[in-house]
Amino acid sequence: MRKLIESTFVSLDGIIDDTRPSTASRAEPQHWCQPYWDEDHAGYAGKLMTSADAMLLGRVTYEGFAEAWSARDGEQADLMNGLPKYVASRTLTETTWNATLLKGDVAEEVAKLKEQPGGTILKWGTGELDRTLVEHGLVDEFHFWYFPVIVGAGKHLFEGAGFDTTHLKLAEVNQFGSGLVVHVYVPR
Repeated sequence: MRKLIESTFVSLDGIIDDTRPSTASRAEPQHWCQPYWDEDHAGYAGKLMTSADAMLLGRVTYEGFAEAWSARDGEQADLMNGLPKYVASRTLTETTWNATLLKGDVAEEVAKLKEQPGGTILKWGTGELDRTLVEHGLVDEFHFWYFPVIVGAGKHLFEGAGFDTTHLKLAEVNQFGSGLVVHVYVPR
C-alpha cells in the first residue's frame, strides 16, 4: 500500500496561512517562510519530493502551486512540474499542470489511490481536504515544518477541523541551522 505524507508549514503560534478574505497579508506563508528557505530547507523538501511519485492537492494549494511552479525550470521545478497530481475540489471542473481531478467521494478516491502500485503520495499544505483525510485515517505521516516566527494573525493549523481527537506519535525531528524544525508524526 502506498504511503500518504502530509507536509505543511506552521508558525510557532500555529498559523498556516492568511485568512480569506485577507486580514493580514503578513500571514501568507511566502512572507514569513522565505527568510528560512536555505540549503537545509531545500534539501529536506527535495528529499520529500524525490520520495514521491504523485502529489495530492486541495484546490487552493493546487491553484497556488500551478501558478508558482508551472513557469519555472530547474531541478526542483522540473520535479514538481513532472509529478502526476491528484486534485480534490468541489468547484473545479477541469485541471491542467499534469493533474487529474478526483471525482466522487474524496475519501474513497484517496483510499483507491493508496491501494494502487507505486511510491509515496505527497500532500503539501493543510486545509479543508485534511478534515476528510484525518477523519478516515488516510494520512500515514505528518511533516510539520515549524518556522521560528510568530505571525500574530491568520488561519491556524486544523482550525475548525471538526474531527475527533487524533493522537499521533513523534517519529522523527529534523532541526536546521536557521531554527526551522520539522516534526514527523505518525498515527498511534
